[in-house]
Amino acid sequence: MLRQLRHASGMTLEGAVEQLEWSRGRLAHMEGNKWTRPDVGNIRQLLDLYKVEEEERREAILDLARQSRQRGWWTKYSDVFGADTYVGFESEASVICTYQPLVVPGLLQTPGYAAASARGSLAGSADEVQRIVDARTARQEILKQDDPPTLWVVIDESALRRIPTADGVFHDQVTHLIDTAAEPDNGITVQILPFTAGLHAGISGPFVILDFPVETDPPMVYLETRISSLFLELPEEVAEYKLVFDLLKVAAKSQPESIELMERMLTNP
Repeated sequence: MLRQLRHASGMTLEGAVEQLEWSRGRLAHMEGNKWTRPDVGNIRQLLDLYKVEEEERREAILDLARQSRQRGWWTKYSDVFGADTYVGFESEASVICTYQPLVVPGLLQTPGYAAASARGSLAGSADEVQRIVDARTARQEILKQDDPPTLWVVIDESALRRIPTADGVFHDQVTHLIDTAAEPDNGITVQILPFTAGLHAGISGPFVILDFPVETDPPMVYLETRISSLFLELPEEVAEYKLVFDLLKVAAKSQPESIELMERMLTNP
């Protein structure tokens, strides 16, 4: 938002820091979201500099700064999440759309599956595996709150075929997906992309699209690799991924058809 405001004012980074008598690194650090406790006073200075005068808009932006100073539940799991701020954004989202070709989305994982996937991704001790399971369970609390986000997931059939059958993991996880998809009015849509779909728009990999209820929070796309993550916020980037997700929804089975497919998988794993 700070970067967008500066661009809208026609001011360069160098021009802004010169007028504020700040270091270039300070403003670059703020715009790069590398701070930990945003100073509301500094935000006011920037709003004045960028001539943001509409009181309602100023307060909305200042509220973002105030909210970002609050420590979220996920800080208790910094050993699991590290410096990744995705869960903070996820907890504030009003709509979450995700495509996953290899794993069940974290928000819909059972404890058994979460543990198996943690071990499969080379987690260390049993205690580390349990921490990962606890963190994923805590993430899922947003689906139980008074105003939960709308969740729409497209899962490739291959992700289901990779679920371990030992210790009932496969049965419990697929049953959980079926029950979630079948529950009326929970705001959750589950679609399975079958092998028969062939090549499709999502072959470049998994992604998550987050939309937010506040107008000053633009939508974003989240991409994750084993050692890093990336947020895409430019309108044209987000639009590209929303188009891909729309195409995946068309290529995937409908929710009733997806439930039928998963029920067949339970009887014939």
